[in-house]
Amino acid sequence: MDPLEYFNSELDDHAAVLARTHADLAAPFQNMLRLWVTAIQNGHKILFFGNGGSAADAQHLSAELVVRFINDRKPIPAIALNTDTSALTAGANDLGYEQVFARQIDALGQPGDIAVGFSTSGTSPNIIAALEMARQKGLVPTAFTGRDGGRMPDLTDACLIIPAQSTRRIQEMHITLGHMLCGALEQSLKLV
Repeated sequence: MDPLEYFNSELDDHAAVLARTHADLAAPFQNMLRLWVTAIQNGHKILFFGNGGSAADAQHLSAELVVRFINDRKPIPAIALNTDTSALTAGANDLGYEQVFARQIDALGQPGDIAVGFSTSGTSPNIIAALEMARQKGLVPTAFTGRDGGRMPDLTDACLIIPAQSTRRIQEMHITLGHMLCGALEQSLKLV
């Protein structure tokens, strides 16, 4: 392996996915932002959840909203459901891993809250179950995914489908768009 060749190849691939994302996702991005703004303006919260690297993205974006992203401002209510190890392990042990997020949404979600599931494939059973529970409970189900979207577009009111096959490229765009949503939410809410 030539390190420079690898370096260039990876950045070229990233740039190509970024260009496709830029071309394809302006309208879905605006739709997701509109849902988030409406929910927060109406006193609701955002519940993020994902597995693996997507769990890290969920936790990251939740922290950006609760603490701050760009501006010092009032906190925006958000929580990453994948951070409670006791609920995760009890749920996995007692109910099965497919139910770990659905159970938390059932317990913590209120009608009008936003549920944000992350799955690069769009087929993760526990994310699907959580989005189904969100819809059942009157939350607004939304998602970040990739590839062909899997089952997630049919289960959500807003879905950001990254036009890529590679998990790493999809996750790179997820955090980029997540950061953009945090910034746009701050600006839209005009919180001080």
